[in-house]
Order: sequence, then structure tokens, then C-alpha cells
Amino acid sequence: MLEVLTRATGHLQKHGSTSARLDAEVLLAHALGVGRIDLYVRFDRPMSEEDLARYRGLVAGRARGEPVAYLVGHKEFMALDFLVTPAVLVPNPDTEVLVQRAVAIARERNGPMRAADVGTGSGCIAIALAHYAPAVEVWAGDVSRDALDVAQRNVDKHGLAGRVHLVEGDLLEPFPGEFDLVSANLPYVCGEAHLPAEVRAQPATALYAPERGAALVTRFSRHRQGCGPTAARCSRSIPRSWTWRSRPLPFHSPTTACIGTLAAVSAFLKRGPETRS
Repeated sequence: MLEVLTRATGHLQKHGSTSARLDAEVLLAHALGVGRIDLYVRFDRPMSEEDLARYRGLVAGRARGEPVAYLVGHKEFMALDFLVTPAVLVPNPDTEVLVQRAVAIARERNGPMRAADVGTGSGCIAIALAHYAPAVEVWAGDVSRDALDVAQRNVDKHGLAGRVHLVEGDLLEPFPGEFDLVSANLPYVCGEAHLPAEVRAQPATALYAPERGAALVTRFSRHRQGCGPTAARCSRSIPRSWTWRSRPLPFHSPTTACIGTLAAVSAFLKRGPETRS
């Protein structure tokens, strides 16, 4: 088994994987239906032809640039396991910063809160927020019916159907009532960006936006009323050119927390001036 693992690692390295050993281990464990630690505890376990064929298929998919999460059907995010399909973005560890900030705000509030998660995809942000902040009730929306189907499966998986509600529609339009906190990790990549194959394999509508990546974030910002002091603490990193220009919306003040686009803005700043709109 270790020889098979070593060969797979080398093959993935040749095809550009920056985490070839980890990828090979995760895929082999999935093919055998065991945990990664078992690969070493039972390193002398013989592999059947069926096992080898299954593993070769997974390694071939990874070598073509398919994300490991799509191949195995799930991904960890905020120490929680989420079902993942090609209908949604793979949960990204960088986005955990957004959830951590949202949870911190909810705990500071120390009371019931209503939160909205715009562009929820797999539901990982909304579900993690509800999991770690039990006083928060979350409405999570997306324009993609297929994405919402995945999100519903994850809501059910984590037993949060009573506190995480899914709505279908564009940006904030389908969200009912007033909200104390809004999060959004919207598409922000410009069409000319050069992305790794495993990123390009993910749904384009969840990655790319017109106007060199700024269109949806700009539209979202115009949906939002001026935030109170809580929001100011979590939106300082937004460039001046991204100042909120808003029209009245049903948000509470002064406890409104507009942490939306925090992840997008961080990536926007990293991209540098050549891709800014």
C-alpha cells in the first residue's frame, strides 16, 4: 500500500499538485473506506484490483485538476464536515476568518440575533455561524437552486433546520425582515485572472464577476444602509474606493454588523492594482 501511495504522490507532483502527498493519502483513504491514520497502521494491507481501479480513477481525476473535495464528496470547514458537489465552491480555510469575526460579534451581543448569509453556496458560513453562536438564527440565500440543495443537505446533516433557513434569490432581495448581521463571500474574480485548475473546476458563477470582479460586491454595497459602530470595527480594511453608497434597508442600528465581503475584500487587496476595477 505504501508503494502505491508513493507512486501516486509522484504522479500528482508531476501534474502540479502543491499538496501531492496529502492528496494521495486522502484519496487512498477514501478509496479504501478507512481513515488516513489507517494507511500507516495497516501499511501492509493488500489491495484488491477493485481497490486499485477505484484509486487510479481518483488519482487521475486529481491529476486533471479536479478538487479533492469533489472527488471524495466532502470538506472540513471550521472543524465541521460539509458535503460538497461541483454545484458549490469548495469551502476555503481563508473564509474561516469571516466566520470567526461573525461569531465574535454574536458573542459580544450576548443575546438573540438574526443574521443573513448572502451567496451561501454549500451553507458552510451560515451553518458554522449557527453552530458556534447558538443565539443566532440565520437566513442563507443563493441564486442557484442546485447550491441550495447542497446547503439543505448540510443543514440537515448538522441538525440546524430550526435555526438555518434557506431562501432563493439575488443578493438581499429574498431575505425577510430585519437583520443584525450580514455576511457575504461573493464572486470577486475578474475574468482575466489566471487560476489553478482546481479553482477553475469550481462553478464559474460563484467565482467570476463583471467589471473586473467588482460588480457583485459593488451592487451588494449599494443595498446596505450605513452600519453602526459594530460594523465599523469589521470593515476597516475596505479600500476608500469601496465606500458604502446605500439606500434604506431594514437593518437594525446601531448594532448592525456589516461583515459582508470581508473575505472578498481581503482577496481584492492581495490581487494588486493590475486587477482592480
